[in-house]
Amino acid sequence: MRIGDEQLVRALGPWRIPDAPLSAALAQAVREAVLDGRVRTGSELPAERRLATALGVSRGTVTAALDRLRNSGWVRTRHGSASTVQLPPAAAERIAPLSATGETGSVTDLRRAVPAAPQEAYLAATRRAVERAAPLLAEHGEPGPGLPELRALIAARYSREGLATRPEHILVTSGARAALTLLTAHFKPRVAAVEIPTFFDALRVLRGPGTRLVGLRVTTDGWDLNQLEAAFTAARGHLAYLVPDFHNPTGAFMPQHIRRAVADLATQNQVTIVADETMRDLDLRDRPEPAPRIRGAVLIGSTSKAIWAGLRIGWIRATTPLVSRLQSNPLAGPLSAPPMQQLVAAELLGDLETVLHRRRGELRRQRDHLSKLLADDNRWHFTVPPGGLALWLHLTATPADTIVERVGKSGVELAPGPRFAADATLTHHLRVPYTPPLDVLNRVATVLDMACRD
Repeated sequence: MRIGDEQLVRALGPWRIPDAPLSAALAQAVREAVLDGRVRTGSELPAERRLATALGVSRGTVTAALDRLRNSGWVRTRHGSASTVQLPPAAAERIAPLSATGETGSVTDLRRAVPAAPQEAYLAATRRAVERAAPLLAEHGEPGPGLPELRALIAARYSREGLATRPEHILVTSGARAALTLLTAHFKPRVAAVEIPTFFDALRVLRGPGTRLVGLRVTTDGWDLNQLEAAFTAARGHLAYLVPDFHNPTGAFMPQHIRRAVADLATQNQVTIVADETMRDLDLRDRPEPAPRIRGAVLIGSTSKAIWAGLRIGWIRATTPLVSRLQSNPLAGPLSAPPMQQLVAAELLGDLETVLHRRRGELRRQRDHLSKLLADDNRWHFTVPPGGLALWLHLTATPADTIVERVGKSGVELAPGPRFAADATLTHHLRVPYTPPLDVLNRVATVLDMACRD
């Protein structure tokens, strides 16, 4: 498929960048147009002379831009044929989104610790899903508790990990945030116990209906029983939201005796525990081994960290009566997942360990690399986490907001501690994801070093 001169000019939009070479700006514009979907992969570009005329630049500028794109794998040119746009293999298979590597612009955006899709596995799963979608497409497509096949696969994973689960214990949603939104709408808690820090999107969901948040401290060393007891007492009769497995953002892993204590506290105080397990699969220990769940907790799961946030599939694991009540909530339909995405998820979950094995290996290498770069420096302290996607730095002198401002001027964007705190504390904490490749982590460490200098 050939893209016309004027069509490409419209797709690129205003592409010139002040003080940047025209060839570099043009190459960047093409990359961004591909990632935004304005130029489809597989499209044949116009001939260099025609493109130069349409863009109002010299042919040498177009030639240099195409050379940049070829060298980085964004364009393929065969002798005697037109240049074809493609997604480079390295971009297709790396764990970091391109926005987190600085390849789509001048900024390395690490404000969200999220992986890119495992592209080869994802596309193969999509093809298989499409090939067998005819019976699904013949159905009404209205929201429900989830495709029977997908619910059975999710239930089987729980059962294999020691928590006997049937498909009717599972309600599929359009992601973990949708699951938490539905649970919050159902329970209508006036008070919720939350960890400080915790995932910032969860704070927004819980605050939405005006819930009062009661904090309990979590550090890289774990949970304080005294603070757990105080928070559960304050939330008596209401809700607690916890991330026990490779806690976001500290990476802490809740030991079994704390899990038992949490379950006991919930029983004593009639608190409903919502345990967010979206990070559970990112176990970076040498021998990953799932821990037993918190007894009686309502569980939230998701494909966002193990596979891709763009696959909008989450779920709630609860008792059958609670699943039935949640399904009858007016929000259940709007928060349900599209059937075709559920079918793709079923294909991926059927062979999830293959994807996880590779992802864990990459993340382990990148975590260890960044940890070595930042080790033995008295400007910050951190504990190497046993899992998850980021280091949680405790800055010894400079406030996190100051560091975020300074690294931002160098083209690196990070999330400061207060963003994760229900009480706007943690002003000397900083989350640094290790999802990017090693060369980008080298740059992040250099930028942090410069930002923390007086």
